[in-house]
Amino acid sequence: MFSTKALLDALELQPVEADRYRAENVPGGHGVVFGGQLLAQSLVAARQGHDDKRVKTIHTVFARGARPDEPLDVVVDPMQAGRTFASSTVTISQGDRLCVRSIVLLDVDEPDLIRHADGPVRPSRPDDAPAMPGAEGGDWEIRVVGGVDISDPEAVGPAELDVWTRFEGAPHDPASGQALLAYATDGFLIGTAMRPHEGVGQALAHRTLSTGVISHTLTFHEPLDAGEWLLLSHRSPYAGHGRTYGRADVFTAAGELVASFVQDAMVRPMPERPGGAL
Repeated sequence: MFSTKALLDALELQPVEADRYRAENVPGGHGVVFGGQLLAQSLVAARQGHDDKRVKTIHTVFARGARPDEPLDVVVDPMQAGRTFASSTVTISQGDRLCVRSIVLLDVDEPDLIRHADGPVRPSRPDDAPAMPGAEGGDWEIRVVGGVDISDPEAVGPAELDVWTRFEGAPHDPASGQALLAYATDGFLIGTAMRPHEGVGQALAHRTLSTGVISHTLTFHEPLDAGEWLLLSHRSPYAGHGRTYGRADVFTAAGELVASFVQDAMVRPMPERPGGAL
């Protein structure tokens, strides 16, 4: 597991020229950059020059995977900037390889005219949830309600998953909270969709199953602190045609709804190589 500092370092974009940046990757043992990192970097890039605003919604399409051993080129294309709203597209590439493109909407806080918010469907406490297998030893703490192991192909259950998460040592400012939460939202909805299906689990990803996020939309409702416990409550209402769809709400430990997200992903058999081998 990486440290929170390593992730924050990767979110420090280096200016190249106007609206262009260079970014590094979080160290890891995978052959592709984690999509949550690209979400977080896109969010940070879109905020440049908008200190009076916060990100409201980011919608990202993952076109191609990014290599972890090469830096990233980040380009911001401003669409509109006004008193209340601003919007930009953010493109992340490696050389001629376009990897990710996002549309980001920013806004300012306004007083309530109306207000309502859901609470958690399945109340729980982080102290009652065990650490996710393989997640021990890092600053990104992950605890899965009920001890569910989404990697185990034989662990069958409903297409639901509640995960407590926090980044130890994270800054307490809202912008860092948004970026770190964006990172965390990318990791669990594919596994949630696999849960009802025996013989399918994340342990098989990139071995016998080809999986990957296609698009991800994250909307922020309230300021949040990623250094405090947050509950990601996932549900996948549909899977079929080699695709999965999932959605989730994010709550504080006190039950306040602070964000929501939806995700489309790919889950299909790994193509056979010549000679019949996978």
